[in-house]
Amino acid sequence: MKLQKKKKKVNLVVIFLVVALAFAVIWGACELIRHLSSYGNGATINTQPEEEEPVPEETPEDTAPAENLIDGIPANPHDPNDFAEKNGFIVYTGTETWHTGVDVSAHQGEINWEKAAADGIQFAMIRLGYRGYTEGEIGLDPYFLRNIEGAQAAGLDVGVYFFSQAITKDEAVEEAKFVLNWIEGYELDYPIFFDWEDIEAEARTDGMDSVTLTACAVAFCKRVELNGYRAGVYFNQRFGYEEFDLRDLQDYELWLAEYALSPSFPYHFDVWQYANDGMLSGVDGPVDLNLAFVESKTVE
Repeated sequence: MKLQKKKKKVNLVVIFLVVALAFAVIWGACELIRHLSSYGNGATINTQPEEEEPVPEETPEDTAPAENLIDGIPANPHDPNDFAEKNGFIVYTGTETWHTGVDVSAHQGEINWEKAAADGIQFAMIRLGYRGYTEGEIGLDPYFLRNIEGAQAAGLDVGVYFFSQAITKDEAVEEAKFVLNWIEGYELDYPIFFDWEDIEAEARTDGMDSVTLTACAVAFCKRVELNGYRAGVYFNQRFGYEEFDLRDLQDYELWLAEYALSPSFPYHFDVWQYANDGMLSGVDGPVDLNLAFVESKTVE
Protein backbone atom coordinates (compact mmCIF):
# COMPACT_ATOMS: atom_id res chain seq x y z
CA MET A 1 0.00 0.00 0.00
CA LYS A 2 2.83 2.42 0.84
CA LEU A 3 4.58 1.52 -2.44
CA GLN A 4 1.45 2.34 -4.43
CA LYS A 5 1.13 5.70 -2.66
CA LYS A 6 4.79 6.44 -3.41
CA LYS A 7 4.33 5.56 -7.09
CA LYS A 8 1.24 7.70 -7.24
CA LYS A 9 3.18 10.64 -5.72
CA VAL A 10 5.99 10.20 -8.29
CA ASN A 11 3.48 10.09 -11.12
CA LEU A 12 1.94 13.35 -9.98
CA VAL A 13 5.39 15.02 -9.92
CA VAL A 14 6.15 13.77 -13.44
CA ILE A 15 2.80 15.01 -14.72
CA PHE A 16 3.42 18.39 -13.10
CA LEU A 17 6.88 18.69 -14.72
CA VAL A 18 5.53 17.69 -18.14
CA VAL A 19 2.74 20.27 -17.91
CA ALA A 20 5.18 22.97 -16.79
CA LEU A 21 7.57 22.15 -19.64
CA ALA A 22 4.74 22.22 -22.18
CA PHE A 23 3.57 25.59 -20.87
CA ALA A 24 7.10 26.99 -21.13
CA VAL A 25 7.45 25.79 -24.75
CA ILE A 26 4.07 27.27 -25.72
CA TRP A 27 4.86 30.61 -24.02
CA GLY A 28 8.25 30.81 -25.75
CA ALA A 29 6.69 30.09 -29.14
CA CYS A 30 4.07 32.80 -28.61
CA GLU A 31 6.76 35.31 -27.69
CA LEU A 32 8.74 34.41 -30.82
CA ILE A 33 5.68 34.84 -33.01
CA ARG A 34 4.95 38.20 -31.38
CA HIS A 35 8.51 39.42 -32.04
CA LEU A 36 8.49 38.21 -35.60
CA SER A 37 5.19 39.91 -36.34
CA SER A 38 6.55 43.13 -34.84
CA TYR A 39 9.64 42.84 -37.04
CA GLY A 40 7.49 42.56 -40.12
CA ASN A 41 5.73 45.80 -39.19
CA GLY A 42 8.95 47.79 -39.20
CA ALA A 43 10.24 47.14 -35.68
CA THR A 44 13.55 45.41 -35.04
CA ILE A 45 14.42 42.54 -32.76
CA ASN A 46 17.04 43.86 -30.36
CA THR A 47 19.75 41.25 -29.92
CA GLN A 48 22.34 43.64 -28.47
CA PRO A 49 22.73 45.06 -24.95
CA GLU A 50 20.65 48.18 -24.44
CA GLU A 51 23.70 50.38 -23.85
CA GLU A 52 25.09 49.61 -27.33
CA GLU A 53 23.73 51.62 -30.27
CA PRO A 54 22.66 49.43 -33.19
CA VAL A 55 24.65 49.80 -36.39
CA PRO A 56 22.54 51.82 -38.87
CA GLU A 57 21.38 50.01 -41.95
CA GLU A 58 22.99 50.96 -45.23
CA THR A 59 20.85 53.09 -47.51
CA PRO A 60 21.16 53.80 -51.24
CA GLU A 61 22.82 57.07 -50.25
CA ASP A 62 25.59 55.13 -48.49
CA THR A 63 26.11 52.35 -51.00
CA ALA A 64 27.48 52.96 -54.47
CA PRO A 65 26.48 50.06 -56.76
CA ALA A 66 29.75 50.24 -58.69
CA GLU A 67 29.39 46.67 -59.94
CA ASN A 68 25.98 47.43 -61.47
CA LEU A 69 26.65 50.59 -63.49
CA ILE A 70 24.02 51.40 -66.07
CA ASP A 71 25.18 51.28 -69.67
CA GLY A 72 25.18 54.64 -71.40
CA ILE A 73 25.94 56.70 -68.28
CA PRO A 74 29.56 57.86 -67.99
CA ALA A 75 31.32 56.78 -64.81
CA ASN A 76 32.79 59.08 -62.18
CA PRO A 77 36.40 59.47 -63.41
CA HIS A 78 37.80 60.99 -60.21
CA ASP A 79 40.12 59.09 -57.88
CA PRO A 80 38.95 59.51 -54.25
CA ASN A 81 42.59 59.98 -53.27
CA ASP A 82 42.73 63.17 -55.36
CA PHE A 83 40.57 65.06 -52.86
CA ALA A 84 41.87 66.68 -49.70
CA GLU A 85 40.71 69.16 -47.07
CA LYS A 86 42.52 72.47 -46.83
CA ASN A 87 41.58 75.56 -44.79
CA GLY A 88 37.97 74.45 -44.46
CA PHE A 89 37.48 73.63 -48.16
CA ILE A 90 37.76 70.45 -50.20
CA VAL A 91 40.47 70.78 -52.86
CA TYR A 92 41.19 68.62 -55.89
CA THR A 93 44.76 67.49 -56.53
CA GLY A 94 44.16 65.85 -59.91
CA THR A 95 44.85 67.37 -63.31
CA GLU A 96 41.32 68.61 -64.13
CA THR A 97 40.49 72.30 -63.69
CA TRP A 98 38.21 72.99 -60.73
CA HIS A 99 36.71 75.92 -58.83
CA THR A 100 35.49 76.47 -55.26
CA GLY A 101 31.97 77.75 -54.81
CA VAL A 102 29.02 78.38 -52.55
CA ASP A 103 25.25 78.14 -53.03
CA VAL A 104 22.93 80.50 -51.19
CA SER A 105 19.34 81.58 -50.75
CA ALA A 106 17.35 83.86 -48.49
CA HIS A 107 18.18 81.46 -45.65
CA GLN A 108 21.69 82.98 -45.47
CA GLY A 109 20.35 86.52 -45.11
CA GLU A 110 22.64 89.44 -45.96
CA ILE A 111 26.00 88.34 -47.41
CA ASN A 112 29.23 90.31 -47.66
CA TRP A 113 30.34 89.06 -51.05
CA GLU A 114 33.67 90.89 -50.97
CA LYS A 115 34.63 88.93 -47.85
CA ALA A 116 33.41 85.67 -49.38
CA ALA A 117 35.53 86.25 -52.48
CA ALA A 118 38.56 87.12 -50.34
CA ASP A 119 38.06 83.84 -48.46
CA GLY A 120 38.67 81.87 -51.66
CA ILE A 121 35.21 81.50 -53.22
CA GLN A 122 35.28 81.62 -57.04
CA PHE A 123 31.64 81.04 -57.96
CA ALA A 124 28.16 81.30 -56.47
CA MET A 125 25.00 79.32 -57.19
CA ILE A 126 22.13 81.60 -56.23
CA ARG A 127 18.52 80.58 -55.68
CA LEU A 128 16.33 82.62 -57.98
CA GLY A 129 12.96 81.34 -56.81
CA TYR A 130 10.84 78.46 -55.62
CA ARG A 131 7.44 76.81 -55.90
CA GLY A 132 5.46 76.24 -52.70
CA TYR A 133 4.82 72.62 -51.75
CA THR A 134 1.24 73.15 -50.52
CA GLU A 135 -0.49 75.66 -52.80
CA GLY A 136 2.06 75.42 -55.61
CA GLU A 137 2.54 79.18 -55.97
CA ILE A 138 5.79 80.43 -57.54
CA GLY A 139 7.82 83.07 -55.71
CA LEU A 140 11.01 85.06 -56.17
CA ASP A 141 13.72 84.54 -53.56
CA PRO A 142 13.67 87.87 -51.68
CA TYR A 143 17.49 88.00 -51.68
CA PHE A 144 18.02 86.99 -55.31
CA LEU A 145 18.64 90.42 -56.80
CA ARG A 146 21.02 91.60 -54.09
CA ASN A 147 22.83 88.25 -54.15
CA ILE A 148 23.43 88.10 -57.89
CA GLU A 149 24.44 91.74 -58.08
CA GLY A 150 26.67 91.48 -55.01
CA ALA A 151 28.38 88.29 -56.19
CA GLN A 152 29.04 89.64 -59.66
CA ALA A 153 30.29 92.95 -58.27
CA ALA A 154 32.77 90.96 -56.15
CA GLY A 155 34.09 89.28 -59.32
CA LEU A 156 32.52 85.86 -58.78
CA ASP A 157 31.19 83.65 -61.55
CA VAL A 158 27.47 83.03 -61.10
CA GLY A 159 24.84 80.39 -61.80
CA VAL A 160 21.28 80.15 -60.51
CA TYR A 161 18.88 77.45 -59.38
CA PHE A 162 15.14 77.15 -58.94
CA PHE A 163 13.62 75.09 -56.14
CA SER A 164 10.97 73.16 -58.03
CA GLN A 165 7.90 71.36 -56.79
CA ALA A 166 6.50 70.82 -60.26
CA ILE A 167 4.20 67.83 -60.67
CA THR A 168 3.71 68.13 -64.44
CA LYS A 169 5.84 69.09 -67.42
CA ASP A 170 3.68 72.19 -67.91
CA GLU A 171 4.50 73.34 -64.38
CA ALA A 172 8.20 72.72 -65.00
CA VAL A 173 8.06 74.85 -68.15
CA GLU A 174 6.21 77.54 -66.17
CA GLU A 175 9.08 77.53 -63.66
CA ALA A 176 11.67 77.82 -66.41
CA LYS A 177 9.83 80.79 -67.92
CA PHE A 178 9.74 82.44 -64.51
CA VAL A 179 13.52 82.04 -64.19
CA LEU A 180 14.15 83.32 -67.70
CA ASN A 181 12.05 86.40 -67.07
CA TRP A 182 14.00 87.36 -63.93
CA ILE A 183 17.42 86.47 -65.31
CA GLU A 184 17.04 88.76 -68.30
CA GLY A 185 19.80 91.35 -68.31
CA TYR A 186 22.22 89.23 -66.25
CA GLU A 187 25.06 87.20 -67.72
CA LEU A 188 25.51 83.72 -66.27
CA ASP A 189 28.78 81.83 -66.12
CA TYR A 190 27.27 78.61 -64.77
CA PRO A 191 24.02 76.82 -65.68
CA ILE A 192 20.44 77.33 -64.55
CA PHE A 193 19.73 74.31 -62.36
CA PHE A 194 16.48 72.46 -61.71
CA ASP A 195 16.37 71.59 -57.99
CA TRP A 196 13.54 69.22 -57.01
CA GLU A 197 13.62 67.76 -53.49
CA ASP A 198 11.43 65.73 -51.16
CA ILE A 199 9.44 67.66 -48.57
CA GLU A 200 9.28 66.07 -45.11
CA ALA A 201 5.69 67.20 -44.60
CA GLU A 202 2.33 66.81 -46.27
CA ALA A 203 2.91 68.19 -49.76
CA ARG A 204 1.16 68.33 -53.11
CA THR A 205 4.18 66.46 -54.49
CA ASP A 206 3.62 63.36 -52.34
CA GLY A 207 3.60 60.27 -54.52
CA MET A 208 5.64 61.81 -57.36
CA ASP A 209 6.97 59.02 -59.55
CA SER A 210 10.36 58.73 -61.22
CA VAL A 211 9.09 58.90 -64.80
CA THR A 212 7.14 62.12 -64.22
CA LEU A 213 9.96 63.70 -62.19
CA THR A 214 12.53 63.00 -64.90
CA ALA A 215 10.15 64.36 -67.54
CA CYS A 216 9.74 67.57 -65.49
CA ALA A 217 13.51 68.01 -65.25
CA VAL A 218 13.92 67.52 -69.00
CA ALA A 219 11.07 69.95 -69.79
CA PHE A 220 12.65 72.61 -67.55
CA CYS A 221 16.11 72.15 -69.07
CA LYS A 222 14.87 72.17 -72.66
CA ARG A 223 13.07 75.47 -72.12
CA VAL A 224 16.21 76.96 -70.54
CA GLU A 225 18.43 75.84 -73.42
CA LEU A 226 15.90 77.06 -75.96
CA ASN A 227 16.61 80.54 -74.63
CA GLY A 228 20.38 80.25 -74.95
CA TYR A 229 21.38 79.25 -71.42
CA ARG A 230 23.10 76.15 -70.13
CA ALA A 231 20.83 73.89 -68.07
CA GLY A 232 21.42 71.39 -65.31
CA VAL A 233 19.81 69.20 -62.63
CA TYR A 234 20.62 69.08 -58.91
CA PHE A 235 20.15 65.83 -56.96
CA ASN A 236 21.49 63.83 -54.03
CA GLN A 237 22.63 60.22 -54.26
CA ARG A 238 19.22 58.72 -53.55
CA PHE A 239 17.65 60.74 -56.33
CA GLY A 240 20.50 59.73 -58.61
CA TYR A 241 19.92 56.04 -57.88
CA GLU A 242 16.16 55.84 -57.43
CA GLU A 243 14.28 58.92 -58.64
CA PHE A 244 15.86 60.41 -61.76
CA ASP A 245 16.59 58.37 -64.86
CA LEU A 246 20.11 59.66 -65.46
CA ARG A 247 20.10 58.30 -68.99
CA ASP A 248 17.64 61.04 -69.92
CA LEU A 249 19.72 63.78 -68.27
CA GLN A 250 23.04 63.29 -70.03
CA ASP A 251 22.53 66.36 -72.25
CA TYR A 252 22.56 68.57 -69.14
CA GLU A 253 25.05 69.41 -66.43
CA LEU A 254 24.69 67.50 -63.20
CA TRP A 255 25.06 68.88 -59.68
CA LEU A 256 25.58 66.18 -57.06
CA ALA A 257 24.96 66.60 -53.33
CA GLU A 258 27.04 64.15 -51.30
CA TYR A 259 28.43 65.28 -47.96
CA ALA A 260 31.79 63.58 -47.65
CA LEU A 261 35.53 64.12 -48.00
CA SER A 262 35.46 62.57 -51.47
CA PRO A 263 32.56 61.68 -53.80
CA SER A 264 31.62 58.00 -53.94
CA PHE A 265 28.77 58.45 -56.45
CA PRO A 266 29.73 56.13 -59.33
CA TYR A 267 28.41 58.26 -62.20
CA HIS A 268 29.71 61.42 -63.83
CA PHE A 269 28.81 64.81 -62.36
CA ASP A 270 29.94 68.37 -63.05
CA VAL A 271 29.44 70.14 -59.71
CA TRP A 272 29.78 68.54 -56.29
CA GLN A 273 28.06 69.99 -53.20
CA TYR A 274 30.23 68.43 -50.51
CA ALA A 275 29.04 70.16 -47.33
CA ASN A 276 25.99 71.89 -45.90
CA ASP A 277 27.74 73.08 -42.75
CA GLY A 278 30.62 75.08 -44.19
CA MET A 279 31.85 78.29 -42.65
CA LEU A 280 32.65 81.25 -44.89
CA SER A 281 33.71 84.84 -44.29
CA GLY A 282 30.87 87.21 -45.06
CA VAL A 283 28.15 84.66 -44.26
CA ASP A 284 26.53 84.29 -40.85
CA GLY A 285 25.99 80.65 -39.98
CA PRO A 286 26.53 77.43 -41.95
CA VAL A 287 26.47 77.42 -45.74
CA ASP A 288 26.68 74.89 -48.60
CA LEU A 289 30.11 74.50 -50.19
CA ASN A 290 30.82 73.18 -53.68
CA LEU A 291 33.57 72.10 -56.02
CA ALA A 292 32.97 72.46 -59.77
CA PHE A 293 34.68 70.70 -62.65
CA VAL A 294 32.66 72.78 -65.10
CA GLU A 295 34.53 75.48 -66.94
CA SER A 296 32.62 78.69 -66.32
CA LYS A 297 31.44 80.30 -69.53
CA THR A 298 28.56 82.34 -70.85
CA VAL A 299 26.50 80.79 -73.61
CA GLU A 300 26.50 83.05 -76.64
